[in-house]
Amino acid sequence: MDWMKIGSALLLLMMIVYIFPRARQMMTNSPKAEPGEWRSALLPIAAVVLFVMILIALV
Repeated sequence: MDWMKIGSALLLLMMIVYIFPRARQMMTNSPKAEPGEWRSALLPIAAVVLFVMILIALV
């Protein structure tokens, strides 16, 4: 391994250590999903999947 890979691995580890407490706090304090919110989350995902399928069919 060269020094560039070791340095980038150390920076990645430091980033994970820095971000982990904030991510844990966001997970515990986030609002709970209500019944109608899943449908509104699935609609854009379905639109993207449909768009990608149309692009694949055009090729």
